[in-house]
Amino acid sequence: MFVDSHCHLDFPDLIAREAEVLDAMAANRVHHALCVSVKLEDFPRVLALAERHPGLWASVGVHPDNADCEEPDVERLTTLANHPKVVAIGETGLDYYWHKDEPEWQRARFRTHIRAARASGKPLIVHTRNAAADTLRLMREESAGEAGGVMHCFTESREVAEAALELGFHISFSGIVTFRNAAALKEVATMVPLDRLLIETDSPYLAPVPHRGRTNEPAWVVHVAEEIARLRGETLERIAEATTDNFFRLFRHAHA
Repeated sequence: MFVDSHCHLDFPDLIAREAEVLDAMAANRVHHALCVSVKLEDFPRVLALAERHPGLWASVGVHPDNADCEEPDVERLTTLANHPKVVAIGETGLDYYWHKDEPEWQRARFRTHIRAARASGKPLIVHTRNAAADTLRLMREESAGEAGGVMHCFTESREVAEAALELGFHISFSGIVTFRNAAALKEVATMVPLDRLLIETDSPYLAPVPHRGRTNEPAWVVHVAEEIARLRGETLERIAEATTDNFFRLFRHAHA
């Protein structure tokens, strides 16, 4: 059994094919997926998906790229996180790729999410791009390790991975690890402890080889697992078992 620990099934390319996407998941033994929120305005759609299907779960949060949207506060996030289908806070974090001015509002929003995770007792889903040093600094300053969580769609260095692991976080790999030019990331995938490893698609983005360039979907998380198994010299079943166990241990409010 496989779990896609991070996808966006409410996005138009996927929700329009909801039944087909879920059938493909079942055919590939992907029995659970976490549907991740990126705006409070869209959270009801994310939650509705999770409520419709026993194998789907939801998070609540506002992506750091989204500037023109409802700004969360700790009370709002913790209230929404009380729903039994909501198992995480996020995705949150810092992204200086699109916001090259390194805006203070992103940092304030990240702090809000960390505080909400600590208050709600639900783990964080952290996005970081071109912002690793500040991401780790804020995680330390806000005691993010008390909430725990995952560095999703990991693309950073071994040193960043080690720092996140020291904070008690998990590391999740997406289809990027299957790309030919991802040599440094492939190396990181070999050093993350097996009990801190997660797999994801980040659907509809970042389709893995052999589907690169197409609209990604949770069924294809199997290809991420296959590449990690190859890199680590493990069986596919071992990676499937470990990443599934890790998912349900980290997102402890989800149930297999």
